[in-house]
Amino acid sequence: MLSFRKIKVFRRHPIAYCTKLCYNSRKVAKQETEAHPKTYIQHYDSPLGGILLAADEVGLTGLWFDGQKCFARGLPDERVEQEMPVLAEAKRWLDSYFTGKEPDFTPPLHPVGSAFRRSVWEILLQIPYGQTTTYGDIARQLAEKQGLARMSAQAVGGAVGHNKISIIIPCHRVVGTNGSLTGYAGGIHKKEQLLELEGADMRRFFLPKKGTAL
Repeated sequence: MLSFRKIKVFRRHPIAYCTKLCYNSRKVAKQETEAHPKTYIQHYDSPLGGILLAADEVGLTGLWFDGQKCFARGLPDERVEQEMPVLAEAKRWLDSYFTGKEPDFTPPLHPVGSAFRRSVWEILLQIPYGQTTTYGDIARQLAEKQGLARMSAQAVGGAVGHNKISIIIPCHRVVGTNGSLTGYAGGIHKKEQLLELEGADMRRFFLPKKGTAL
């Protein structure tokens, strides 16, 4: 079994993508173990409600508000509620964030998803603290990077909605082109509260009559 990690850094945000190369068919048990690494979880009490954190040995794999849409999506049934370095770092980051200041570090992240979704999440990590962008802007950035005439904003919305590491990968900073605070699995009001905490200019935003979570 051969494995390696490829590290990309965006504004001090390390994301570890783990790619496994398996070439020994006689080591099936070992392959299964590495394909499903042990998952650790911890609970965190934030000013906006309870949060569930999940991580493996590579980095943080999930951060969900209790009771949110798609809560703990993809979290394996077998997990260990135990403190470990990545989770300790994530909680320290949240402690700093919820004081109303931009944390000056980021815990190791290990978001799991398709290449397209990861490319969207990489752009999310580049949205400055207290600022916002739109689904259309992200679509245009991706189209330019990939040499395409256009990219679907709806497809981008789907990738944003599948972000499992909320807050740290700041999908709450993505808004509708018309200023609508739509599309947040944690709930529209939590999205509003997070932006207010960061000091974003809220005058140009509004709550949709019917909230959605892409």
